[in-house]
Amino acid sequence: MAPQGEIREIAGELPLSHNAVVVLKKRYLKKDETGEPTEAAPDMFRRVADTIAEIDRNYDPDADVAAIADKFYAHMASLKFMPNSPTLMNAGRELGQLSACFVLPVEDDIESIFDAVKQTALIHKSGGGTGFSFSRIRPANDPVMSTKGVASGPISFMNIFDVATETIKQGGTRRGANMGILRVDHPDIESFITCKNDTKRLTNFNISVGLTDAFMDAVKEDRAFPLLNPRTGREVKKVSAAQLFDLIVQSAWSTGEPGIVFLDALNRGNTVPHLGAIEATNPCGEQPLLPYESCNLGSLNLARAVQGGKIDYSILADMVHTAVHFLDNVIDANRFPLDTIRQKTLDTRKIGLGVMGFADLLLKLNIQYNSEAAIGVAEEVMAFIQKESRQASAALADTRGNFPTYTGSKYDGNGLGRMRNATTTTIAPTGTISIISSCSSGIEPLFAVSFVRRVMEGTELVEVHPYFEELAKRQGFYSPELMKSIAQVGSIREFKEIPKDVRRLFVTAHEVSPHWHIRLQAAFQKYTDNAVSKTVNFPKQATADDVREVYLQAYELGLKGVTIYRDGSREEQVLSFGSKTPKLQYITPRPRPERTTGVTELINTGCGKLYVTVNQDQLGFCEVFAQMGKTGGCASSQIESTGRLISLALRSGVKIDAIIKQITGIRCPSSNWQNGSQVLSCPDAISKVLSRIAEVDPPAPTLATMGSCPDCGGAIEPEGGCLVCRSCGFSRCS
Repeated sequence: MAPQGEIREIAGELPLSHNAVVVLKKRYLKKDETGEPTEAAPDMFRRVADTIAEIDRNYDPDADVAAIADKFYAHMASLKFMPNSPTLMNAGRELGQLSACFVLPVEDDIESIFDAVKQTALIHKSGGGTGFSFSRIRPANDPVMSTKGVASGPISFMNIFDVATETIKQGGTRRGANMGILRVDHPDIESFITCKNDTKRLTNFNISVGLTDAFMDAVKEDRAFPLLNPRTGREVKKVSAAQLFDLIVQSAWSTGEPGIVFLDALNRGNTVPHLGAIEATNPCGEQPLLPYESCNLGSLNLARAVQGGKIDYSILADMVHTAVHFLDNVIDANRFPLDTIRQKTLDTRKIGLGVMGFADLLLKLNIQYNSEAAIGVAEEVMAFIQKESRQASAALADTRGNFPTYTGSKYDGNGLGRMRNATTTTIAPTGTISIISSCSSGIEPLFAVSFVRRVMEGTELVEVHPYFEELAKRQGFYSPELMKSIAQVGSIREFKEIPKDVRRLFVTAHEVSPHWHIRLQAAFQKYTDNAVSKTVNFPKQATADDVREVYLQAYELGLKGVTIYRDGSREEQVLSFGSKTPKLQYITPRPRPERTTGVTELINTGCGKLYVTVNQDQLGFCEVFAQMGKTGGCASSQIESTGRLISLALRSGVKIDAIIKQITGIRCPSSNWQNGSQVLSCPDAISKVLSRIAEVDPPAPTLATMGSCPDCGGAIEPEGGCLVCRSCGFSRCS
């Protein structure tokens, strides 16, 4: 937990929350060689504003750059607008790479594939994420004439990209992320659909199936569907479209992947079709791009446009025009990782202005998220942003010129006559920038009304949504005990002491049905140039048929893609999609040996001192005892049962590293720190002792424990294919 003095020092006079300061210090501010910040938040915003405003001199030598920089600074410092993370991190610094999104082509030859691997490494090193279509690669076992051998197929090459990403940590601040897309008519599509059912594979990839109108028609009509060899264009075989769709649905229900993108919908929205067809998107799916294009994104905090219980559209218009000016300047200020990317980006000058704080906006307007009124607000607000962003782009074109490939675009001859940017709007997941802005993420509902934030000293702080806390105090039902009780579950639905209208207003993500999630996404998509990133949440008990219904609804409503997450799905091991029923095999543990030798180690936990004894005989490790310094009570009995079960597993032939993996990262409300390492619970403490004694490396945190951040232990929220911790800013997009 950052001391209050440090919080004030970093925040300065800005309205930044504790979590915002933690995130800025950890991931955004410039640091010295010891890792200590050398700038505060106002310095960072000033650095970014000055760098981006300086571009105006390129178009007007007499421009009042200082005034422009002041306006950019004011919009960031007041948390009205925030550019994407690479811009905040890198503007005015040596790296200078300001874009978040890139798409690279992958052709059907070794040179192209490994060129793309190299280019991916350079982009990840600079802080960007990459998307690919692997649809041009010939299928597995297809002939390779140059070697007289057979091809290994697109999935094998995806593994190479995955390893390269794992090797490179983005710019020291962001972890690499990829999107892999395969057309539904590719012969390897069935293997692709299930390639991430083993959640240890392709951990740096989100994957999506590229669905076509022809395929969706075949699904609805229950017809056979041809799979085509991309090398020859010839039909390889026909499959049941309905059964293939069911495989997609079943896999997504089980693990959350693959997502789906509707390729024909992407290209109906392609504003520059004369430059080629769109085949791929960025890692979270909201930014369709042509090969070698990049796009810089930014988001408006809608909650900041509310005055007196109403949306002040004059404030919102000013926010939009300032943001479009800022994002167009970012293109020229950017230091691109490749010359080809620079040229392709300048050809279309795409920007992606989106929103965050939509759930907060609705709360300020006293509108329930899952309601017709919310749909109306979504359409009204996004239609306004779309109109104003295009007007702002047209105004820039008056003085700076149209984007170079304007002739032949969809804007050419439509009466507007000018456009600086080929696209202006995108709804991106806002992850850490919404934490900095102290608002709800993107267009998502609240993830929790209240939650517990665990800090380094092992203490707990109850975080309450500020609007709810204010309302609770105003209506007289606030109490610290109530807030703590709510934090245990996140939702207020079952708290009868809270007025019914308040419980209805503060709805959380898992209380919103998939039907409403999709309708809200469609409302924003209707007025968005690019695509909309959103997670459609399903409860744990949802069925595969529920997922199927949402996918069909998404297609009918004109969405460009869908990401779903069923609560708890990634914690479950998918056995097989085959017809064989797995058989149980019972194991009898060997008897406890008469003589053992062992080691006892003391480790401090949040519940007290824990003494862990690990014994072995001539066959290896065979038993574990653990005892709390203070005896009796529920904790001691649970610790004893943990030791007995570990001992039983060891004598049944279970490898000790498998046991360590299972109990590492288990969390309880009382965590502790020892020798620079966080001890999350008594089982986690036992795992640490076992790792040291057995000389086994503890497993790295994985996405299997969806509920807890691997950095700080806070709650993780799924958002648009990413996982985000609002306590410390950890995020991972696959």
